[in-house]
Amino acid sequence: MIQPAAETMVSLRGATRRYEMGDTTVVALDAVDCEIARGSFVVILGPSGSGKTTMLNLIGGLDAVSAGEVGVDGRNITSLSRRERFAFRRSTVSFIFQTFNLLSGLTAVENVQFGADVAGRGDAWGRASQALDDVGLADRAMHFPHQLSGGEQQRVAIARALATGNPLLLADEPTGELDFTTGVAILRLLREQADAGLTVIVVTHNREISRVADRVIEVSSGRIVHDGPPHGGKAEFAALQW
Repeated sequence: MIQPAAETMVSLRGATRRYEMGDTTVVALDAVDCEIARGSFVVILGPSGSGKTTMLNLIGGLDAVSAGEVGVDGRNITSLSRRERFAFRRSTVSFIFQTFNLLSGLTAVENVQFGADVAGRGDAWGRASQALDDVGLADRAMHFPHQLSGGEQQRVAIARALATGNPLLLADEPTGELDFTTGVAILRLLREQADAGLTVIVVTHNREISRVADRVIEVSSGRIVHDGPPHGGKAEFAALQW
């Protein structure tokens, strides 16, 4: 039974995810053991089909293990019911997706407020306004998604995640659809959140992004093949290129 230490945000013990496709069993994640400390900036790196997004989904409670255990923020989430899993996500995890998932009929500030409302936070409007200011979009608060650039939409998505006040921030390919300059700006924002005490986990196929992480967990064929500092040491943002 998982009993994470106080300084541990995520703990995976033998975490396995299998999918049945007709007569074929696909093992997306294969008996992974891993712990992630609170307040760290971690990149899960791997190509398409490596198991990295499956790992993120298990940590975030979007999916359940076929075998093994998952602990998050001092809680064993392995056997939670669907209702319990929803409550866990609402109070503990914030997601940033590559596709932004903004509501087209709401302004930027209303999209961010929606995140705070779902998380049950008080003063949702105030939290939303502050989060937009934190990502440099206070002057775009009343604009609708179609009036914003891709980079601005992604920053709104980040602000929505921040407004929840949840301690775990999960980002799935957050720079995948962005130009280089905007992508680096997004990474800086995520780094700042880890520096402020949030646990930030980024999934990407882009090895260059992993150079600014505290720790890189490289996944291949459902297994961890490297776990440690970035190859060549941690880089400054100014040194990134892709």
